[in-house]
Amino acid sequence: MKRSSQRIEEPALPGSSLVWLWLSVLVAALDQGSKWLAETTLDYGIPNPVISVFDLTLLYNRGAAFSFLADAGGWQRWFFALVALVVSVALVVWLKRTSRVHWWLGMGLALLLGGALGNLYDRVVLGHVVDFISLHYAGYYFPAFNLADSAITLGAVLLIIDTLFFEKSRSRN
Repeated sequence: MKRSSQRIEEPALPGSSLVWLWLSVLVAALDQGSKWLAETTLDYGIPNPVISVFDLTLLYNRGAAFSFLADAGGWQRWFFALVALVVSVALVVWLKRTSRVHWWLGMGLALLLGGALGNLYDRVVLGHVVDFISLHYAGYYFPAFNLADSAITLGAVLLIIDTLFFEKSRSRN
């Protein structure tokens, strides 16, 4: 069996590496807009079915993912805000150093940053994160989430793809 010697190439985007920061701003803005829409149109805690496995349900999360530490007494708000701020600063530095040629890495970092900023804003200004997307099947419910959470998850997946398929070829160059 003959192995191919061709390398997988990442698509390049026009402009500077700051294009990734603009994507982060867009993600945070879309997240905040969707949360505003949820808060102005949905009643708290009341499911609004979209399809059989998907509801829009306005909920507030004072903890982290899966409501971790939601009932911890209030200190967690500032702890998670500080963690998000430190991570966001690190992501901005990493993004500024990421070439526009490294599409998977830049996109992943930008989505992580946009999601982190969206939830950070909620945590600092509102004291909780606004969640409104509810998925369920046969009586099993996944914890409610928002667009920022989705961006963070997708960003993590893109970073895994980058690590598995592109990081080694970059380090050889």
